[in-house]
Amino acid sequence: METISPIARKYLRLHLCYGVGAVRFSHLLRELGDINRVLGASVSQLSSVRQIGRKSAESIVRERDRIDVDRELELARRCRVRILCLADEDYPVALKMINDPPPCLYVRGTLRPTDTVALAIVGSRHCSRYGAEQAERFGALAANAGLTIVSGMARGIDSSAHRGALSTDGRTLAVLGCGLCHLYPPESTDLAEQISSHGALVSELPMDVGPDSKNFPPRNRIIAGLALGVLVIEAARRSGALISARLANEYNREVFAVPGQIDAPQAEGCHDLIKMGGAKLVTQLNDILDELGDTGAVLMSEPDSTEKAAEPQSPVSLTGLEKQIFETLNAEPMSAEAVCEASGLVPAEVARTLTGLQLKGIIRRVRGDLFERAR
Repeated sequence: METISPIARKYLRLHLCYGVGAVRFSHLLRELGDINRVLGASVSQLSSVRQIGRKSAESIVRERDRIDVDRELELARRCRVRILCLADEDYPVALKMINDPPPCLYVRGTLRPTDTVALAIVGSRHCSRYGAEQAERFGALAANAGLTIVSGMARGIDSSAHRGALSTDGRTLAVLGCGLCHLYPPESTDLAEQISSHGALVSELPMDVGPDSKNFPPRNRIIAGLALGVLVIEAARRSGALISARLANEYNREVFAVPGQIDAPQAEGCHDLIKMGGAKLVTQLNDILDELGDTGAVLMSEPDSTEKAAEPQSPVSLTGLEKQIFETLNAEPMSAEAVCEASGLVPAEVARTLTGLQLKGIIRRVRGDLFERAR
């Protein structure tokens, strides 16, 4: 598998130098002319660049020839990851237009030109059942209309939005706050596989960088940058989802918000956005499509883009046992004991299978030990 272009290899060498983030990388390229000049520049030439002091310049000169690019490429190959750089033709066009695009983008899966028609869906990790249902609903409807769903694969709203898109066999991109040697949250293995088969996992971080809270706010700019608009579902006043909304406004993207329960703390950020005019209130898909101009008009003209879209079906295959238990679940939430009684199966089989169905995203646990089909 070819993981990198010749020009991207040079970008990667500089990208892996300690302390050279997206902003400094941008200054170096702009002021010195191109990547070859940056890699060949002296300490004095580098230190003359904005935001590159003498100490940083010395560090770059010291590290750039010691960087083990081949090790990084081997890690990428093992993880089925391709590395793009800003100079590559298939680097996402929309992302190039933000102030500080990632110099290198790690991609597991595929990026398509049609992914420029994208909607980001973000919100609370500790969401309510209502929030999860709305994220899944809008993920399914928007993907069914032809929008690529972009989110961060975090617990809560993000994962629900991805699952909604996958339920209609739609496109979805997950932007991670860690290198693609890792997955976060750790229980997302099955979801990550589905996303990479129907879109891509994306990161700007080197392959072996583990999950770290400081990496999540910067990844929000990538989520906002990849999309035409950002939909916020359940965000508290200090939620990271509001960073995505603010950046979307800075990037001239549309911002939308779904209202929540008026007394729910996890909805206060959404309500503030709506009250202050920072987001358009959304209750149906056409509220979003109306704001996307000609693109939204084209999507609305498609017969599958309306609220009449069929309830999403599971894109995953089920074993005979999984199918039996899935069909046992009815309209009301059921306990594991009730499932055992209705299906005639032993508790160990039921418990193991219920866990598997949750990981596949087609059932969910509610109110403690009750289970229901995911909507």
